[in-house]
Amino acid sequence: MDVISVRRWLADGLLAAVLLVFGLVTTRFAAQNQPGATPLDTVSDVLIAVAAAALAVRRRWPVVTLAVVTAATTAYLNGDYAYGSIMFCFLVAVYTVAAELPLRPAAVFAGAALVAVSVHAFVPFDGDPGIAGLAPAAAWVVVPFAVGATVRLSREATARARLDAARRIADDERLRVAQEVHDVVGHGLAAINMQAEIALHLLHRKPEQTEAALTAISRTSKQGLDELRATLVAVRRGYDRTPMPGLGQLPALRERLADAGLPVFLTIDGTPPEVLPGVVDLAAYRIVQEALTNVLRHAGAANAEVTIRYGTETVELEVTDTGIGGAPSHHGTGIAGMRERATALGGELTAGPLPGRGFRVHAVLPVAGS
Repeated sequence: MDVISVRRWLADGLLAAVLLVFGLVTTRFAAQNQPGATPLDTVSDVLIAVAAAALAVRRRWPVVTLAVVTAATTAYLNGDYAYGSIMFCFLVAVYTVAAELPLRPAAVFAGAALVAVSVHAFVPFDGDPGIAGLAPAAAWVVVPFAVGATVRLSREATARARLDAARRIADDERLRVAQEVHDVVGHGLAAINMQAEIALHLLHRKPEQTEAALTAISRTSKQGLDELRATLVAVRRGYDRTPMPGLGQLPALRERLADAGLPVFLTIDGTPPEVLPGVVDLAAYRIVQEALTNVLRHAGAANAEVTIRYGTETVELEVTDTGIGGAPSHHGTGIAGMRERATALGGELTAGPLPGRGFRVHAVLPVAGS
């Protein structure tokens, strides 16, 4: 039995005990104001005790609890005892059924309970029916039933909201994983593809230079696999436990791209903060990585220049190249992924061709509050 179940049992047991003592004590005061009622005796005390004790299992067996409390209350009322605290037990039982069961079966059980406790209004059967007694009996059913049904609907709405939130978080996590894998694998495969083309081109003309291209392929694939493995470990454990790529690894990225045939010039403007938020550092690195991967894929023979500008509240990234330029493709996900990374942090990203030749990716990421 878990902690929540234990707490519920204890709470219901305490409620039953309180209503038992309350019923036995206060009913005697109520009887003093109802001189026409049957004097309280052992039978009345037993009925009050049974109704109160049944509430100890009200959330475990709500229908059984309502049946026992209704039977005890009906017998009590038909005995013409004074109206008293036993009605609070009946109220709690009706509320519990409405709060714990679906609306339709709860309404059926509550209706049956109403019929049962209303019998006393027609006793004795050879006399005039006490129609006036139906209104109080109905109130003891309708009011707690309405409250219980409202509580149940509110609880279900809260559960649905939590489920929807969990689904959104899971969807966001899947998109994040997909973006990470896309950036890692896409970059590595683009570099390997470029080196493979170089190797095929040199295979017959300059076979002695093919070894360098194959070595670069081997090195790039190993680095890509290591980074993919680190990314998947980070996804399983969380970013706080596994170091993720950041702007400090741009020199290594530049070397890998140089091996793949893309010269990259790196410029740092300003002083990096002592501690750059991890999400900003990772997003900045991935944006630069994806931008350079696009240069490698689409720009043809080109050089690239990366400029990092550190401000007091932002990090500014600019990647330009001297390639063929042109409008970005609408079929790829690279630019869209970069823009999503930027906007998720409250920043912005623009990408487009430069006048004449070349392409430019520019992003501004806020540092404060990340």
